[in-house]
Amino acid sequence: MTVIPYSITRREAWDAFVSQSKNGTFVLQRSYMDCHGEQFFDCSVMVYEGGELGGEPTHAELDGESLVALLPACWVEEERCVYSHLGLTYGGLVMKRDITQKEVVAVLQAIFRYYESYLRAEKLVYRPAPYIYSILPSAEDLYAVFRAKGRLTHRLVSTAVALRNQLRMPSIHLRQARRAIDAGFYIDRMPEGDWQSLQEYWQLLEADETRRGVPPPYSCQEMQMLMQRFPREIKLFLVRHGAQIVAGSVIYETRQVAHVQYIAATTEARETGALDLLFRHLIGERYRQMEYVDFGTSNETGGWWCSDTQISRKEGFGGRAVCYDTYEIRLDRDNLSAMLADTAQEFDGHVSFLDLKRVTQSFEPQLSEAIQRVVSRGWFLLGEETQRFEQMFAQYVGARHCVAVANGLEALTLILMAYRRMLGWTPESEVIVPSNTYIATILAITNAGLRPVLCEPDLATCLIDPDSIEPLVTEHTVAILPVHLYGRCCDMQRINEVACRHGLKVVDDVAQAQGVMQHGVRAGHLCDASGFSFYPGKNLGALGDAGAVCTDDDELAATVRAMANYGSTEKYVNDLKGMNSRMDEMQAAVLQVKLPQLDSRNGRRREIAQRYNAEIQNPLVTLPPMPEEPEAHVWHVYALRCPERDALQEHLARNGVETLIHYPIPPHRQKAYAEWSDLKFPLSERIHREELSLPINSVMTDEEVAHIIRAVNQFNL
Repeated sequence: MTVIPYSITRREAWDAFVSQSKNGTFVLQRSYMDCHGEQFFDCSVMVYEGGELGGEPTHAELDGESLVALLPACWVEEERCVYSHLGLTYGGLVMKRDITQKEVVAVLQAIFRYYESYLRAEKLVYRPAPYIYSILPSAEDLYAVFRAKGRLTHRLVSTAVALRNQLRMPSIHLRQARRAIDAGFYIDRMPEGDWQSLQEYWQLLEADETRRGVPPPYSCQEMQMLMQRFPREIKLFLVRHGAQIVAGSVIYETRQVAHVQYIAATTEARETGALDLLFRHLIGERYRQMEYVDFGTSNETGGWWCSDTQISRKEGFGGRAVCYDTYEIRLDRDNLSAMLADTAQEFDGHVSFLDLKRVTQSFEPQLSEAIQRVVSRGWFLLGEETQRFEQMFAQYVGARHCVAVANGLEALTLILMAYRRMLGWTPESEVIVPSNTYIATILAITNAGLRPVLCEPDLATCLIDPDSIEPLVTEHTVAILPVHLYGRCCDMQRINEVACRHGLKVVDDVAQAQGVMQHGVRAGHLCDASGFSFYPGKNLGALGDAGAVCTDDDELAATVRAMANYGSTEKYVNDLKGMNSRMDEMQAAVLQVKLPQLDSRNGRRREIAQRYNAEIQNPLVTLPPMPEEPEAHVWHVYALRCPERDALQEHLARNGVETLIHYPIPPHRQKAYAEWSDLKFPLSERIHREELSLPINSVMTDEEVAHIIRAVNQFNL
């Protein structure tokens, strides 16, 4: 690795790399940082392949292909400290798209050594870019910080609206915006050079009581200087009442993100909906072509105090909370030398089906910090962590309600038990379910006192065949229970149409498909109710059993919540014959850490699946088809089929590739359902006879993927 200091002559190369990087969506253009040269000592670095530490690369090495990573940073000599986020930078390593986790550890190790050697730095304060903004988000730099024994020092919370996949905005904000218009408020962008308006707004900002006495980081004069230098990038949007400024915000515009900063309003304007009017304008009109609108942080006192009201308000505009975690790393030579101690081993030719230890480590140190938070608080059931996860997950899937429960089986069971109570279903009531699902789906039906009716799948997708559902509908049918098997979304539009024609409920099993989408809508909001499992091996996995129910049905959610807590809504008062099915606080805290990375990790699974489908070329193997919508599959399992499945599995094992069979025995052949032993489901039986699952998860390396592909291609009889 060659680590060289940034200079203004490399500005174009810097910006070009950021625009094509893996995670530079949120990073501001270099010109923003350069204008702060008088205020901060810039020690940003650029990392190239080859060469020596601190050495100047050759002309050939300066080409864009050899540039591996960038780190914006500033040096505070009196503290002997490098900061990765001073000035107008937002910190974090900016990486090339195809970088591996091992390479990131090596890059950051080289950067840390550079600062220790050339600046005699004793510590580095590091703030990774928030992953929601990444083009292809990843956790490699967090893993490297964990390897360097980084210590979390504080946390800021922002809120971001992803405009391509915007969450539902409550109608209350529309009503508030209309109220503001009725009160005579209107939007007015400050004309260029209107410094009188800027001064008036800054007085409002400094007087805003919601800032709790914390002044804005810039003076009015400093902001004027910035706006003069960057008139196209920095704008002030105001809400006026007549000639009076009653609310507003400064906006930093980058390539793909509009950063909303310095939000202020009078108390009366807030109550009358001025900010609702402003935010709806920014999201729905002004910046609708952007990738994201970021509403800025809602913390004070270095992250120790968090304005939950502000965060909740901003999330109500269709955004998600995003954490800016800040870590302190001691630049100790022995510590830095140990960063690659465990990752330096060469690939040994063995690929586990799922290395849960490796997956878990990739979420450190936040995972351990979340667990410690729960332990320190001493509250382990029905507490703040569970409530917070329910809110996060409901917002993520777009549902009105999320009820956290103990596991996925009980999530489905509780839905069916609640509907049975609410709708008067009887033991004769039938639920149509795929014949090739995992037995837990069917157990949920029988545990709820209902009758499963098995339906053959489509052979290509292994999902329930909508054409086969309607012939099974009888006068006793009350529901359809499709399963998004292996992570692929069922054809919910056609299934819902069948249900609508016959007055049936649709309850989907999303145990294997957290994050999957169909036509822009996530599973969890595709039908009447959804059951989720967070078993450790799932795409979104806890550190034990956990599950959830999502629905828009208020009565169903309330009934499920009561039944999961002994049938009680008030302690020691039991209105229903319920059960004990509660997610504990530890699992809720763990899932809060993992949920923000779910989409990015599903993206990595898609990359691996695409490679499998493009590069496995063996006529003895049938590969799962790619969906027309990439988001319609999250590849929990990569399930191929082979008539000589056992021979293929033995061949792969000899080549160091661990595989699993999902599932060797179909439900109607299990002793638990001996009453079905005479039934024939030829398509299901063929799937169970031929299916073999290859390793696929978010922490697999490209080398492991290539090894699996070679091994499958070498199989012959």
